[in-house]
Amino acid sequence: MTTTLPDEIISRLRSSTDEPEVVIRDLVQYFRTSQRPVELFEAMKMQTRMRLGLPAVASQEEGKLSEEIEHELEIGLLQACRESGGMMLKQGHILEGFMYLRPVGDLDMVRRMLADVEMEEENYDAMIQVLVHEAVDVGRGYAEVLKQQGTCNSITMYEQTIRQLKKSDQQAAAICLLDHFYEELLTLVRQDVAARDQPAEDHETLGQIIESREWILAEGGYHLDTTHLASVVKIASILEDPGHLQKGLELTKYGRRLHPQFQYPGDEPFHDFYPAYSAYYHALLGQDVAEGLKYFERKSRSIDALVHGTEAIDTYVNLLARVGQPGRAIREATQLYPEDVPAQSVLAGLMEFQRLAPESEQPVLREVLFEFCLSRSDLLGYAAVAGTTT
Repeated sequence: MTTTLPDEIISRLRSSTDEPEVVIRDLVQYFRTSQRPVELFEAMKMQTRMRLGLPAVASQEEGKLSEEIEHELEIGLLQACRESGGMMLKQGHILEGFMYLRPVGDLDMVRRMLADVEMEEENYDAMIQVLVHEAVDVGRGYAEVLKQQGTCNSITMYEQTIRQLKKSDQQAAAICLLDHFYEELLTLVRQDVAARDQPAEDHETLGQIIESREWILAEGGYHLDTTHLASVVKIASILEDPGHLQKGLELTKYGRRLHPQFQYPGDEPFHDFYPAYSAYYHALLGQDVAEGLKYFERKSRSIDALVHGTEAIDTYVNLLARVGQPGRAIREATQLYPEDVPAQSVLAGLMEFQRLAPESEQPVLREVLFEFCLSRSDLLGYAAVAGTTT
């Protein structure tokens, strides 16, 4: 489609033909004012090249540029990406805008830009792609998935996509899922109580309601999909805030009251699913810590890693670190992991535990990690430990 240019810009261009810098400056301003992001990007790219003494358009014979010129050219191109991509987002071209903004590498900037963009039916898929799959704002995107697609599809997305993201993104989604499921279950339980007995008090939590009314699940019923309940209990265990952990614990209490046919076994060390997760949440909340650690220590030593993998060991040592015993976590890990487990597969986590330990303990733990690497003939791991600051 041909676009009619204003007489003013045509006149200015004709009067500046012999001054290419003026021509490109006027074009940049015109495309910026008229909100034409694709043309703006190309014009800004030309402007950057001309500022660096290069032809406006690269040719096949241009050859290798100096390192300094390449650096300046990259800075100019990133600025063009930033402005053009931002313009596209404001125009509602979400995926196209993100394609321009991705090279900039500033997800916080993209998050701020998208904060003003409302989620609508027309842009839903594009927004979820950028917010969740590109990890720009996982919490916001996942909350919308829960709202639009429900618990089942949201759990599937978590397992297939979000588990691959960094921990903070997993936690953002887990908070949304936990709050959504907990409130939905609490509402249904309250309705059940009101229909069969005196209504529950407003201040009563889910845990308090089911503990004081043993008849709620006595007939083998349930209020929400029991497979969803198990998934939420498992996913929420990554959280750290005591309020969220308390909700997770209350969900395990509900699960333990279900008929045995709805208490599905989990993977080790959570085969006895709700009792195991109950012990885990209790420990994270500072309740019965010694008992919880003993439970998972026993699992870590009795479960054959060759058959079930190292999940029991992973769970135990991570729990130690999470309850404030990172030094013990390192020592136990270096003793428990089988010899055929490469040091590199667990070393990053152990080094993080070292950083969590008291400063006075870190040099000793560093020596433990050195010996662990040498016992596995892992020279790169040894170098990694040596390269950390104590």
